[in-house]
Amino acid sequence: MWTPPSARGRAAALAALITVGAVCAGDAVARSFPFGPHTRSVNDLGNQFVPFHAHLWDLLHGRADGGLLLNWQSGYGTSFLPDLGTYLTSPYSLLVGLFPRDEIDLAVYVVTLLKMATAAAAMTWLLLTLHQGGRRWMAAVLGASYALCGWSVVEASYNPMWMDGLVAFPLMCLVGEWARTARRPVLGPVVVAVVWTANFYTAYMATIGAALVFAVRLLLAGWGVQERIRTLLWAARTVLLGIALATPVLIPVFLGSRHAYPGWTKEFAPAGWGDVFARTLPATYSFFTPAVFLGSGALLLACALAFNSAVPRRERWLWTGLAAATLVSLQWGPTHLVWHVFATPNGSPYRQTFVFAGILVITAWICLSYDWPGRRALLGGGAVVAVIALGASTSELVTAWTFPLFAAGVAAVIGGLLLARRGKYTVVAALLLSGALVGQAAATAAYADRQRLGRLDDYPAWGEPHSERAAAVAGADGWPGYRTDPGRDQITGNDPILVGGQGGSYYSSHTPDVYTRTLAALGAGWTSNGRSVQSLDNPVTDAIFSVRARVRTGAGSRPEVIRAGRTPPLVTVRTSGPTGRYGWNPFRNQELLLGSKVYGSPVGGSCPVGSEVFLWAPNYTGGARLGDGDQVMLRGGQPKRRAALTSLGTVNSPGEKVSYSRGTPRTTLGCLDRAKLAAAVERLTSAGAVSVKVTDSGVRAELPPGTRGTAVLAAPRIAGWSCNGNPAASYLGLVSVPLDGGSTTVECSFGPPGLKAGAAIGSAGLLALLTVALMPVVRTRMRRDGR
Repeated sequence: MWTPPSARGRAAALAALITVGAVCAGDAVARSFPFGPHTRSVNDLGNQFVPFHAHLWDLLHGRADGGLLLNWQSGYGTSFLPDLGTYLTSPYSLLVGLFPRDEIDLAVYVVTLLKMATAAAAMTWLLLTLHQGGRRWMAAVLGASYALCGWSVVEASYNPMWMDGLVAFPLMCLVGEWARTARRPVLGPVVVAVVWTANFYTAYMATIGAALVFAVRLLLAGWGVQERIRTLLWAARTVLLGIALATPVLIPVFLGSRHAYPGWTKEFAPAGWGDVFARTLPATYSFFTPAVFLGSGALLLACALAFNSAVPRRERWLWTGLAAATLVSLQWGPTHLVWHVFATPNGSPYRQTFVFAGILVITAWICLSYDWPGRRALLGGGAVVAVIALGASTSELVTAWTFPLFAAGVAAVIGGLLLARRGKYTVVAALLLSGALVGQAAATAAYADRQRLGRLDDYPAWGEPHSERAAAVAGADGWPGYRTDPGRDQITGNDPILVGGQGGSYYSSHTPDVYTRTLAALGAGWTSNGRSVQSLDNPVTDAIFSVRARVRTGAGSRPEVIRAGRTPPLVTVRTSGPTGRYGWNPFRNQELLLGSKVYGSPVGGSCPVGSEVFLWAPNYTGGARLGDGDQVMLRGGQPKRRAALTSLGTVNSPGEKVSYSRGTPRTTLGCLDRAKLAAAVERLTSAGAVSVKVTDSGVRAELPPGTRGTAVLAAPRIAGWSCNGNPAASYLGLVSVPLDGGSTTVECSFGPPGLKAGAAIGSAGLLALLTVALMPVVRTRMRRDGR
């Protein structure tokens, strides 16, 4: 039998509806996907998050090369659990499996909307838990204000895993309420585990914010010292148990970051207060300032609390003080580091802004939870808002739409509050207050949509180019017999998991240091300061990594599959160890790893006829041309960008030289002898594995009898590999194992660092949680037996 939702449930549903409506309206006004031709896949959304969700789709449908521990498709084989825990462990991520794969962009958009709607509903539920007022519809408006804050619609909308933090803050506050009232001893740790597993980074911030809210609630409770200590211990037990349950994911994620190639670092510089005030207003955009916009209603009510005599003095000053202290903590260096796990992040330095937005919304709710604010409170709050607007007027972030939208919103809010106080025009008041929020939030979302396209890299939604490349890769795929690379002319930095194949490109916060350095030594290019390693279109490295098929796509042309005649297997044998270390010259480094000399040096500035000319100019940006051949473009400039070793074509006549479109850069040329390369490939193939079996977490190879030397797996030697029962060795950055001639089997397996420790702690946490769950049953039976 259907049971109608409670009043609190209806309010939560209303908040979710308002949120979804405002976001969709803003995207429709901006003509952004899926409501228009403009892509929403900017920056890491298109370059990382959509491809990773596509890989999750493949895992859910049994189509991925690899499993939860090892991703064979990216970076010639890389750890997947850290990426899973960073980008994909939100429960909502699983919903992408319900969509067609070629609608992966729509799937990610819907998941993002659902997270925002959940955040609105959770905040509404929290507000009505903190204070059971009769204005449930206003709780819904404030819950939606939280979900539609500037941080959400401007920044987190293209970082969908951050949205898990938006959900986490009200949920963690609810966990605090359960601890304060000694309720839900099992559900509390489970909620903590879910939010910390979904995205530990924003969950950490949400936990700090919830702890601050919990502290205020304890101070307002009027309890004695012992009762407060007991409550603190209950809360600490809840959080620690929940985190323990999440450690099978958390520890591998943490260690994955430790083993990652270092990104760029930047000292924190607080934003100017004029810019901070400007970001509280609608229709502003900036990457390095806190997006504090909440809508005029929540802002006015939060500012009015200190002047609202209907609220007990202690309560209004504690909440107002918390809001003010949190704002200052955003701007102070030491607290900035605490908020961001003691490291200034790459990118936006105000990722904790959603917590401040949540505290402001709670403050606004406290302001009206006792009674609608009167004239004194509105005048006082209005004066503070006016000061904020005056301070914002000095900022260059203010746009032509900012103050008109702000003034209209303030007028609507004040009118709505005055009508609500009279109690006769509740419907009109609700329309004014919710309409002001929807209008301002939709305008802010639309403005941000347009600004992002002009300021950030953008990537197209799945379309015909994706389908053509995916079809080309699928038609050439021969894994694990050989690799198929989706191509150097990439759509994103993660094309192998987006369109298929087993390529060299890989972009993640966890791109291994050993992988970036190994590929860089071989001549690979990169972006994002080495975190986004690009595929290297080179026949020598293709031989080293067993790439037999490669997709090439010229400007305006359809994808073409280029096939090598023969490539060595995934496991090859070197008769001895490497004869040196990598140096600065990628041609010598390739020969060192290949085990054969295949490059010549130019004589008099030109290569012999018939040789293929490769250019090494990592810092050059511009065009290069061999003779009268086609111009090849390079884009370098370390450390942010690094141009890859690039083929300029084959020398057709004596004396052909390389010319440049921009000056004469510092370069190195290599003359590849295809005949020598073919001979080297033949030697590696004849001595290599006779059979190779690949699993979701390892590889097994059979070698010819009596094989001695070093077996080399064409995969980077990242932390976690073991072979034949021992930690794997490294052969110039690749997985290797010494051979004594007594065994013909090489069996290597991969386990992400920290998985065993995380599993042990998680098991202990689960046992402790079961103990907590069973204690009431045990006590009841003991009392019965005592009778």
